[in-house]
Amino acid sequence: MDLATQFAIKNNPNLYRFLRENSYWYKELNRNPESIKQMEEKMKEYYKITPKDKMQELERKIELIRTFMEIMR
Repeated sequence: MDLATQFAIKNNPNLYRFLRENSYWYKELNRNPESIKQMEEKMKEYYKITPKDKMQELERKIELIRTFMEIMR
């Protein structure tokens, strides 16, 4: 694994944790350091931090508040 890839992993705690939990990525990154972008995408899907997931969480919270307001009436 090249140094730039190692620094990118160490500087991102979520990426580091994902790599520790999914060790098969070590082999992939050793063979192809450019696959770190794919790994980041998989990490975001795994931890649900994509923009789509954030919007769904916001919608869920708004719906919860709306339901609470209806109950209070």
